[in-house]
Amino acid sequence: MSLLSIRDLHASIGDREILKGINLDIDYGEVHAIMGPNGNGKSTLAGVVAGNPKYTVTSGEVIFKGKNILEMPVDVRAAEGIFLGFQYPVEIPGVSITNFMRTAVNEQRKYHGLDPLTGAEFLRLMEEKKKVVEMTASLANRSVNEGFSGGEKKKNEIFQMAMLNPTLSILDETDSGLDIDALRIVAGGVNKLRSKDNATVVITHYQRLLDFIVPDYVHVLYEGRIVKTGPKELALELEEKGYDWIKKELGE
Repeated sequence: MSLLSIRDLHASIGDREILKGINLDIDYGEVHAIMGPNGNGKSTLAGVVAGNPKYTVTSGEVIFKGKNILEMPVDVRAAEGIFLGFQYPVEIPGVSITNFMRTAVNEQRKYHGLDPLTGAEFLRLMEEKKKVVEMTASLANRSVNEGFSGGEKKKNEIFQMAMLNPTLSILDETDSGLDIDALRIVAGGVNKLRSKDNATVVITHYQRLLDFIVPDYVHVLYEGRIVKTGPKELALELEEKGYDWIKKELGE
């Protein structure tokens, strides 16, 4: 049984259908890249799996660890082990990263019937996970994303991922707006967290991210469907030929 199995998934915003029959299987230990032109459903797919209520699923199923998650609210999906890294992380003024993460980690532990971490246990965990993305103490003590640069926001996203230890991480254009140094740190963090017990989905437009996070599979999402799947070399082919190549292959 796959970690995540999506079958004939259709989803809309209002009267506009965006996903038009997505089929996708993701197993433990795998990294999948989803590429495609803007406005074709990549972020919608991420939002539907994570449980964003602005999307309406009209048909199909999403099975995660053997459970149909479409009936689950977003917080339960997160507690079950789904993490979504946002393209544009929001600021939460007045809430420190430390307090935010302690609440999140202990809520997750509560869901699984575990005792909350003590203050000392939490700080030890935080110090360990800060190293994953080279996060400084000064950054960790600030309010969540308030006044952060683009690179700092993405570092914070991967730090949160490290703290929560999800089974499935979906990173929506995590390379957006990053210079090469920030990209190296963020991608390095993702690679450090990769294991046989989890899986990662990377949504991106560009091959450059996949030089750092090497996928097992690359999928092309076009007009609401996955129209092509291949090995990592498919991303290089897309970089060389552009998405017009896909349209020609589809006879458009």
